Amino acid sequence: MSDCKPISGEKMFNSLRDKDCIIMATNTRYIPGVAEGILRAAKESNSPVIIEIARSESDLKGGYTGYTPKDFAKRIMKAAKKTGCTKWILHADHISIKAGDPETIEGTKKLVKAQIDAGFTSYAIDASHIFNFDGKDEKEELEGNIKATTEIAHFISAEMKKKGIKSYGLEVEVGEIGRKDTEGFLLTSPKEATTFIKELNKNGVNPQLLAIANGSTHGNIYKNGVKVRQVSINIPRTKDIASAMRKENLGVRIAQHGITGTPIELIATQFPRGDVLKGNVGTFWQNLVWDILKVYEIELYAKIQKWVLKKYATDGKSDEEIFGKYSKKAFIQFFDELHSIDKSAIIEMEAQAYASALVFFRAFNSLGKAKLIR
Repeated sequence: MSDCKPISGEKMFNSLRDKDCIIMATNTRYIPGVAEGILRAAKESNSPVIIEIARSESDLKGGYTGYTPKDFAKRIMKAAKKTGCTKWILHADHISIKAGDPETIEGTKKLVKAQIDAGFTSYAIDASHIFNFDGKDEKEELEGNIKATTEIAHFISAEMKKKGIKSYGLEVEVGEIGRKDTEGFLLTSPKEATTFIKELNKNGVNPQLLAIANGSTHGNIYKNGVKVRQVSINIPRTKDIASAMRKENLGVRIAQHGITGTPIELIATQFPRGDVLKGNVGTFWQNLVWDILKVYEIELYAKIQKWVLKKYATDGKSDEEIFGKYSKKAFIQFFDELHSIDKSAIIEMEAQAYASALVFFRAFNSLGKAKLIR
C-alpha cells in the first residue's frame, strides 16, 4: 500500500456494511488543493473515503471538467500519494446509459474500458432513465434497466478478469434521482428495489450498493432564485427500502446521492447509518472553490461569472441560480486558468476542504472506521 493506490470498492463496502457509518463519496471535479485536503483529512482521521467522478464530467473527450478517466485518475493518485492516504476508492460515478440501443451500449463499454485501464476500483451503472411506464409490473417496467445494467456489469467483470482483478465495487441504480411529476418527486418503491436486485442476481450481477430515488436532487437547490437547504430526502422511504432488501437477504445497502445542501445536523442525527452505506457530496466542493476564488482570484472569478451568466441566461432565473446551476460548465472553459491559480488560493482550498471533510466524517460517523477495512 506504500504507493497509496485505491483499494477495491467491494473490500471497503463489505468491510463497513452495518458498521454504523456512512462512507463519504466526494466529487471534487479536481481543482488543485481540494482533493488533497479531503485525502489528508481521511488519512489523519483514519476515515474511509471515496473519490468519484461522473460520466458527464469525465469521458473519452474530457467531459465538462476537461479530464479523461486516465487524466483524472493520474491526478487523484498523485494527491493520494502526497497525503499518504491508503484507505480510499476511485469510483466511476453515474455511468449513465440513457438508452438501450447498441450504439449507446458500445459507447458505454469504451468509456468503462478506459476507466478500468486508468485504475478505477468501483463502478456505478446508471440505466435508471430506461423505464417502461406501460409495464404491467415492476419487472416489465425495469426490464430495459435490468438488461443494460447486466450487459455493462458483465463487461466490467470480463475486463477486470483480463487484468487479473477479481474484486471491485459495484453500484446500480433504480429510479431516476431528482425526477418529479406534477405532484412532486417520483420515489423508488421497496418492491421496485427488491425486484431490480433479484433480477440482477439471477443474471449473475451482485452489486453492493443501490442508488434510489428518495427525494434528493443533484447540485444546488433554489426557491424564488435563492439557494435553499435540501430537506427533501425521504428518510422513512429510505428505511423501508433498506428493510425490504434485508428481509430478502440481498446483501445490498443504499447509496445516498445529492447530499449537497442537506443540513449537517440532519445528516448527523437522522440519516439511517447502516441502511445508507455511501453518501455522495459533490457540488459542495465546487461551491467551496467559487467562494475562495471570490477573495483570492477576484478577476478570474468575475470572468467565470460573466461567461456563465451570458452563456446560460434564462428568463425568470436569478443570476445566483444561473451561476449555481451552470458554473460547473466553466471547468473546461477555464481549465488552464483554474489550474494556474495563485499558490495562496490552493493552500486555502486545501485547508477548507480538510476542515469540511472532518465535519462530514463526524456527521457520517466514519472517523476511525478505516481500521475496520480488512
